[in-house]
Amino acid sequence: MKSHRQELLFTTPSRRALINITPQVEAEVQLSGVREGLCLVNAMHITSSVFINDDESGLHADYERWLEKLAPEKPHSAYDHNRTGEDNADAHLKRQLMGREVVVAITRGRLDFGPWEQIFYGEFDGRRKKRVLVKIIGE
Repeated sequence: MKSHRQELLFTTPSRRALINITPQVEAEVQLSGVREGLCLVNAMHITSSVFINDDESGLHADYERWLEKLAPEKPHSAYDHNRTGEDNADAHLKRQLMGREVVVAITRGRLDFGPWEQIFYGEFDGRRKKRVLVKIIGE
């Protein structure tokens, strides 16, 4: 069985961002040489996310409104976590909603997606370096 590991690095200029990382993950699948297997992609930070959905700007705007309604950034005083000197409690909650990781099958050397599926990195407390792990196993 083959195994391939790579970390993708992100530093977003804004606090929140949604980035389509499908091309970077596909490149790692090609580098791995795996033809049949699994690809794990997970955020390695507790205020960022990896998820699968459609790459459509209206949906991305809907996510922003929905997440802000469920876990508003302000007032910072509304969160116990922020009493530790942080101001990112909302980012932890947003990450919990959007998820930590995805696993995608690899078939004939390609990510085996359904229609319109793409892999996204969700940043909820940006402006510093964060990592995403890509781990590929298979034959």
